[in-house]
Amino acid sequence: MEEDLIKRLEAAVTRLEGISSNGGGGGVVSVSRGGDFSIDDDVASSDPSILAYDDLISQCVGRALTASEKIGGVVLDVTKIVAEAFASQKELLVRIKQTQKPDLAGLAGFLKPLNDVTMKANAMTEGKRSDFFNHLKAASDSLSALAWIAFTGKDCGMSMPIAHVEESWQMAEFYNNKVLVEYRNKDADHVEWAKALKELYVPGLRDYVKSQYPLGPVWNASGKPATATAPAKAPPGAPAPPPAPIFSSESSKPSSSSNQKQGMSAVFQQLSSGAVTSGLRKVTDDMKTKNRADRSGAVSAIEKETRASKPAFSKTGPPKMELQMGRKWAVENQIGKKDLVISECDSKQSVYIFGCKDSVLQIQGKVNNITIDKCNKMGVVFTDVVAAFEIVNCNNVEVQCQGSAPTVSVDNTTGCQLYLNKDSLETAITTAKSSEINVMVPGATPDGDWVEHALPQQYNHVFTEGKFETIPVSHSGA
Repeated sequence: MEEDLIKRLEAAVTRLEGISSNGGGGGVVSVSRGGDFSIDDDVASSDPSILAYDDLISQCVGRALTASEKIGGVVLDVTKIVAEAFASQKELLVRIKQTQKPDLAGLAGFLKPLNDVTMKANAMTEGKRSDFFNHLKAASDSLSALAWIAFTGKDCGMSMPIAHVEESWQMAEFYNNKVLVEYRNKDADHVEWAKALKELYVPGLRDYVKSQYPLGPVWNASGKPATATAPAKAPPGAPAPPPAPIFSSESSKPSSSSNQKQGMSAVFQQLSSGAVTSGLRKVTDDMKTKNRADRSGAVSAIEKETRASKPAFSKTGPPKMELQMGRKWAVENQIGKKDLVISECDSKQSVYIFGCKDSVLQIQGKVNNITIDKCNKMGVVFTDVVAAFEIVNCNNVEVQCQGSAPTVSVDNTTGCQLYLNKDSLETAITTAKSSEINVMVPGATPDGDWVEHALPQQYNHVFTEGKFETIPVSHSGA
């Protein structure tokens, strides 16, 4: 490591001497009228923070690209976009060292090249679902971690840079874990790709930000004003930018969940609007159940007769996502929605999820209780629950706990994949009339593979000494 540092210093000195011998042509350092210095490209390129970023790209991004080349196809394409995004961020970091801190509108224009690359990754997850959708989604969602560069202070509405990188990766890890589970015993190349993608962000990008920019990027007070920058040059073979988006009738409708734009696209849109929290949904008085005119307590005789003539199970009702009586979040009949988010919640509220299919809900914050009822192919990512997490009458659900949960109850459910983190390993899991229940726990080391445990669904009941003893059925060779 010391030899590499000496070589870099010698190269920097040689470059400076060459410029000096040419009479200062090309100017490494320029002096303003006030005597202040501003950094040009040569000095910025030899800055320790930029050199450290080069190391991050060559090691971590390079590992992900090498793994993707063995897979090929869309996995290689989306990984090249990830590499392009990191290259774009490097160019921005160099420019930041020469540029004054802009206002919010100026910052959005300054960071536009990075936003454009991110939108290319988002576009690959849309349309017809690919066989490698989990790869595409993991890579696309992970790019939101690069938005740490937009941090301008504690009042900007973002988490601190280190926390932002970790939180963004947690969102992408939901899909990255699916890749690990699907290919763990099938194809080592896909497993290597998923591990490389994780290490790119945690610990890669996280440790870089922690060591170089824990409080956000450092702008040059005596530099030039910020201007919109040109996008970084794409790596060879990277897919061309998509054409202007054509919005469908469904995507043009406002959603009751978070914005349809995901990742950094939403961040930059909020920055340009001047209000980071403007995109959050507010529950008005007329939306509360107690104030709704269509929720009258009186039931007429005609209505009773109509209800009696209807079958016991009606067709799927309208999608709903609302806070009722200030106590209960109702998420109902959501189909094909991968970006549902509940961000404004507290420990006194509960979440009830009913009749949803092929959707993903993120609950950002501690709530009292979460219940999933009659859902199919539903994914839920939550932080903490005070009481219990309940799964009832469901098929093929996936649940990821990022914090703690005292109890998880699974009743009359077929197919449940439960991910626990290191803080929730003491969770009590209760099952009844359920099958195909698998629990994933972290490996023994931080870089270790997830370990899958299948919960028993068959039991032996033996009458011994006046009472029945029940033990799980064990299979030889298991």
